[in-house]
Amino acid sequence: MILVVLLGMAVCSKGLKNGVEKANKAMMICLLVLLVVLAVRSLMLPGAMEGVKFYLVPNFHNLMYDADGNFRLFRAIYDAMGQSFFTLSLGIGAMAIFGSYIGKERRLFGESINVGILDTFVAFTSGLIIFPSAFAFHINPDSGPNLIFVTLPNVFNSMPGGRLWGALFFVFLFFAALSTVTAVFENILACWMDKWNISRKKAVIANLILIFLLSLPCLLGNNLWSGVKILGMSIMDFEDFIVSNNLLPLGSIVYLLFCCVSSKHGWGFDHFLAEVNQGQGISFPAKFRLYFKYVLPVIVIVICIMGYLDKFVL
Repeated sequence: MILVVLLGMAVCSKGLKNGVEKANKAMMICLLVLLVVLAVRSLMLPGAMEGVKFYLVPNFHNLMYDADGNFRLFRAIYDAMGQSFFTLSLGIGAMAIFGSYIGKERRLFGESINVGILDTFVAFTSGLIIFPSAFAFHINPDSGPNLIFVTLPNVFNSMPGGRLWGALFFVFLFFAALSTVTAVFENILACWMDKWNISRKKAVIANLILIFLLSLPCLLGNNLWSGVKILGMSIMDFEDFIVSNNLLPLGSIVYLLFCCVSSKHGWGFDHFLAEVNQGQGISFPAKFRLYFKYVLPVIVIVICIMGYLDKFVL
């Protein structure tokens, strides 16, 4: 953990262009190329097409009902929207920080479309790797996150030069995780530099110490402090609950209120529209006003409430 924090802060200490952007651009391009190679190889495995059918052919009954026959459509929608909050880091400032670095020559709506397309492409390609290979090697496809460490080694074992491909994949996977770490660190550093008008170097040193200390409970929660429970949850589960069920949806509500709803205490939709439509590119549709002001806040509030119900009631 110490090494990862040091490495992440070392990247951020170089600044945005020479540190975060340069490192992430190289790492992500390599990972994307490798994902495509693995997807092609996975589709060539015997029995892979059964995995493709499982992955891509809709089963509306399973979408609407669980194994016990209970109606679960709203839960499925909630899970999907919760994943979108998590994968895009909505509500915790990362999008706002990196969006603020974009020059005025590009409109934000077009950039957000690019982000959505790229994120969906990576997720879709990952599915083309995992599910066909799971069926090819007779592995239960609902094994959760552990699939990546079960199915992929089998794919690598079946490939010429599999050790090399496997080593490259997990190195780039580490880089992908590091890109998330550097994004979060840059978010924190930018806040410190803007709020207290201090240099990047001082912000890095201060947060290096703070992040190390504040990470200790999570770090020790699965070993030395595994007996500690908060609201019936382990330390790591409790911190995940704080972020996923509270900070992400509530932060998104704050953004919505500031950008699209309240003209007295924030921008209001007209100022928001003027800001995102600066420069060249796709214009943000003004007809989304009612959806952003009235529908989307309700959706986010429902997600927040369902998260609490799922954790403490259901």
